[in-house]
Amino acid sequence: MRRRGLVAGPDFEYFQRRYFTPAEVAQHNQPEDLWVSYLGYVYDLTPLVQEYKGDLLLKPIVEVAGQDISHWFDPKTRDIRKHIDPLTGCLRYRTPRGRFLHIPPQLPRSDWANDFGRPWWQGSHYEVGRLSAKTRNIRIINTLTSQEHTLELHMEI
Repeated sequence: MRRRGLVAGPDFEYFQRRYFTPAEVAQHNQPEDLWVSYLGYVYDLTPLVQEYKGDLLLKPIVEVAGQDISHWFDPKTRDIRKHIDPLTGCLRYRTPRGRFLHIPPQLPRSDWANDFGRPWWQGSHYEVGRLSAKTRNIRIINTLTSQEHTLELHMEI
């Protein structure tokens, strides 16, 4: 495609739509480099961790660094799963690892502010790509040196 005599460059949005294998996500499992995957997408939560560094509500997120947390989410609404609290009869977020960042407290509290904007799991601010649903291992053997390497590749079309 030409514009004013120039050839248009590559479509960078295409290159940003990257696939990551579960093994690649698992390598980012430290607070200073924290990725998670859920509902088929991969998210880099490192900036979130840096912004709220020292907050106790980060603990459940740090504990699942490098893992898939799709079981935290309702696939239809893409929101955190909810349940009816047996004690209060109210609809509450279901947080099996405990309350985490941007989840309101169970009982009303004066020290909880909800002026943070959108919760971290809504929108694509932290999205870095898609989680590969199918992977295949390819083994490469150098027949001269007998060195062997195994690569895990995504198989999406």
